[in-house]
Amino acid sequence: MLPDLLKPNLKIVFCGTAAGSVSAKRGFYYAGPGNKFYPILHKVGLTPYQLKPNEFSKLLKFSIGLTDIVKNESGSDDSLNNSAFDVESFKEKINRYGPKIVAFNGKKAAAWALGKKGRTGKVEYGISDKKIKGAQVIVLPSTSGAANGYWDERKWIELAELFDKS
Repeated sequence: MLPDLLKPNLKIVFCGTAAGSVSAKRGFYYAGPGNKFYPILHKVGLTPYQLKPNEFSKLLKFSIGLTDIVKNESGSDDSLNNSAFDVESFKEKINRYGPKIVAFNGKKAAAWALGKKGRTGKVEYGISDKKIKGAQVIVLPSTSGAANGYWDERKWIELAELFDKS
């Protein structure tokens, strides 16, 4: 759906589940109404100003990359086919580009990447003791407006602290 935004040795790569319907239509990551991705990046200090969705490619200047674990479907997590979750391709990208941190924007992608077969109840928010191809893993509350009930910016502050140390 959306092209990966990756280059070697980034400090952080954000991994979402899949492009939402609005993002897929517009061609920009995290473009849905109510999505908190760009505001929270700025609020916790990962970007010096708040980017707009159509400026997502500027994230590379701040050592931030983007990908999704599902690249051939779009929509809400519940609408995706289990067969669309391409964990091996995701891990190959992490191995190839070697980011210091992999940050999952929501539990669903993390639950697949960490071998839990999408069972989000088996994944905790925060810094994980697991690594993916040498990268530190952190699971963050989703920035999607549809996930407002799970929002907790404290985990995003933890990410910013981890980013500063890397």
